[in-house]
Amino acid sequence: MLTKLLPSNVATAEATSDPNPDELFLFPEEEALIRNAVPKRRLEFGTVRWCARRAMGALGVEPAAVVPGRRGVPQWAPSVVGSMTHCAGFRGVALARAEEFASVGIDAEPNAPLPEGVLESIALPQELRRTRELERAAPEIAWDRLLFSIKEAVYKTWFPLTGQELEFTDALVSVDAGQETFRARLLPPPESLSPAGPTAFSGRWSAERGVLLSAIAVPARRPTATVAPAHGSAPRICPAGSAC
Repeated sequence: MLTKLLPSNVATAEATSDPNPDELFLFPEEEALIRNAVPKRRLEFGTVRWCARRAMGALGVEPAAVVPGRRGVPQWAPSVVGSMTHCAGFRGVALARAEEFASVGIDAEPNAPLPEGVLESIALPQELRRTRELERAAPEIAWDRLLFSIKEAVYKTWFPLTGQELEFTDALVSVDAGQETFRARLLPPPESLSPAGPTAFSGRWSAERGVLLSAIAVPARRPTATVAPAHGSAPRICPAGSAC
């Protein structure tokens, strides 16, 4: 499912059920994190890292431990960027080379309505109106939960780049139901946002097999090349690969 939502040069791996526990190899530093966890948590933790190792292999990256850093963000090798997600019936990982992508964010949620009152706490007025419209038009999709998922994907894309936290209401989301795409725009004043991250995001979503998925991939910023000026003229900056 993730493969359809992300560019072809993003490696994805997913599971809709947990493998045999004997297949779930963990590095010592990972094992230490769940030494006292209940079996359900151990399976969830192990399966998503089993997915991570498969995605690493697809990129030609050596298998490595994946441990959480600040705010639980997975710590990847310096050469890659990525995101992990899990919910009932789904575990998934998306990884990409850092030279090609600045950040990747994915989120999975069950296709079921949010608990009472949660939508009102995360949605802006225009998002709330749009969600209610979509619920009437296509009630088979939990549009409130999808909005939550998209905002989670935005956060998972933004935070690793900037180290700056966002509130749910800091992002205005627009969902295209027909194209299964979305756009999100950060609302805080530009001067209050880290320049290390974008202020607008675009991505894709899906609703399949009881699971809602949202995914964003931000291309790496290409360096600019300086063209030597003619005598007496000002220098010009051209995009890399462009002849201006």
